[in-house]
Formats: sequence, C-alpha cells, structure tokens
Amino acid sequence: MKALRFSQFGEVQAVLHVEELPRPVPGPGEVLIEVHAASINPADVKNVQGSFPQTTLPRTPGRDIAGVVVEGDDKRIGEDVWASGGDIGFTRDGSHAEYIAIPGRGARPRPKTLSMVEAASVGTNYITAFLGLIKNAGLKEDETVLVTGAGGGVGSSVIKIAKTKAARVIAVDRQAPDKAGQSGIDLALGSDSDDVVAAVRDFTGGKGADVVFDCVGGPLFEIGIKALALNGRQVNITSVGQTRVGFDLLDFYRRQLTLFGVNTALLDTIASGDILDGLRLAFEERRLTPPPLAGTCPLGEAVDAYRQVGSGAAGGKIVILFRA
Repeated sequence: MKALRFSQFGEVQAVLHVEELPRPVPGPGEVLIEVHAASINPADVKNVQGSFPQTTLPRTPGRDIAGVVVEGDDKRIGEDVWASGGDIGFTRDGSHAEYIAIPGRGARPRPKTLSMVEAASVGTNYITAFLGLIKNAGLKEDETVLVTGAGGGVGSSVIKIAKTKAARVIAVDRQAPDKAGQSGIDLALGSDSDDVVAAVRDFTGGKGADVVFDCVGGPLFEIGIKALALNGRQVNITSVGQTRVGFDLLDFYRRQLTLFGVNTALLDTIASGDILDGLRLAFEERRLTPPPLAGTCPLGEAVDAYRQVGSGAAGGKIVILFRA
C-alpha cells in the first residue's frame, strides 16, 4: 500500500514523502480500515516538524479517518466508519495511508448524512471543541461564550456546538468575522480593531462571558481572562507566538475563575471514538455541520497540501482523497 512517511523530524518538504509499505495486519481487537478520506490538521504538520515528544519514528502521520472496515471483525466487514485519536499518527501509524489498523472500539459508524470527505474533516476539530466546551467548561443552556480564533477549524466547531446549547456567541478573530447573524454568531469582533473586553461587557450588560474558548493564546490569553464573568471558565488549546502569559492572580481568585488546558493528543482512539459517537446524532439531525472545506487532493499531492496547512494558506480543511 502507499502511505505518507517520515523517519526524521523537519520541514515537511524535506522529510515527508510517499512510500510503499506492507498492508497492516490487524491485531487482537483491531479492525483494518480501507481509508477513503483523511484530513490534514495543523497538528499533523507540527508532528512532522517535531513538536510532539511522544511521536516514535518512522511514522505515518494523520489523525482523522473515514473509510470501510475490511478485516478484523467478520460482523463489521463493509461497515462505513469514522475515527480519530491522539495516538494515531504519533505512537501508531496514522490515517495518511491506503489502509490503517486501529482498535475496533475506536472505529464508529459514520453519520449517514456525511460523505466520506465530510466525515474525515470532523474529528480533531470537534473532539477538541467538545472536550473543552462541554466536558471541561460544562457549558450550560443560554450562557454566553467568547471564542477567539473563531474563523479556524476548532473555533467554528466551538460556535456550532455552543448553538446546540442555545448559547450566545461572541466571535473574535484578527479581523471581525463577517458572519454576524450567520453560523449562530451574535457579536463579531476584531482582535486588532476592537476593544474586546469593553465590547463583551457592553454586550452582556456588564456581566462578561461565562465561557471563553481561546484558540489563540499568546496576546489574547489575558484579554479572555479579563472578559470573563464571575465564576467564568476559560479553555486554552494552544499559544500562537509567545508561550508565557500573565494575569492578575488576585483578580483571578476574587472572581472565582477556572482555567482549563485541553490536549487531545492524550485521548486515544477509543476515547476519541466515544466523543465522535456522541456527536453522531447531532450531525445526522444537521444540528452540527462539518468544518469549511478548502479542497481535496490525492496522496501524491499531500506534501504540498501539508505545506499549505502549515503556512495557514489553506483557508479550510484539506482532505486527502484515496477513493472517490
């Protein structure tokens, strides 16, 4: 089978290439998936560049999968599935290959309303959004959510999940998202042009946001903290640029704030499958929709697609398409 492969860390153009490998043999409790589509995440690019110390080499990257079970459990042969996981592409070979073997409990039925390409684009973005917003921050009905980096894959997924809770959504991006009134955004702000904290206080009648989901970190971290209401919760998933941040600790404890760090690389395939399966009905009922798609590419063009994702030039999800 053909697969993307890297045996050392570095820039994708230098170390990532297509290889011919033996087709995996599923072990006990595993299934073999014929991969139809697999998306490229920024984390996949960072993995190749060496940002994840747990990664063992040589390795096939890729976390998100949509495909068909072809071996390993006779009762499931021919089943359409989707999957993801923090181990896939890091400590076990990933989805950017024609076939992948994963634990059967991690391969869950693909939503009937999603194509293979759409299903492949969901995994990491929605798992991160759900883990931070629902499991950790415990978003409640009718609360107010502030999302930084709202135009990205995770940010847009946070917005959609928040609207299933009838939350009010304040979206912050470098330039104010041109989506107010669309995608459930109630207030759109530009981090470079607006006084975010003042605008949030005005919008909430002086209260502040109940939850801040910070997809940017760095210079927006403290802005998020300042925009929180009493008993507010902030979720952080990364830090662009500076990694050291600061905030007023007296203000933090007096307002009884809570800070959550979310690292989906610690979720294995089975735990990730549990989250995807929990979201399946919302996709089938169209209360949730896939992230914006920038396009598809064959495996032979995947290295250039990695470069586009890494540079931020993709403008949406790029999905490697193995079978039409």
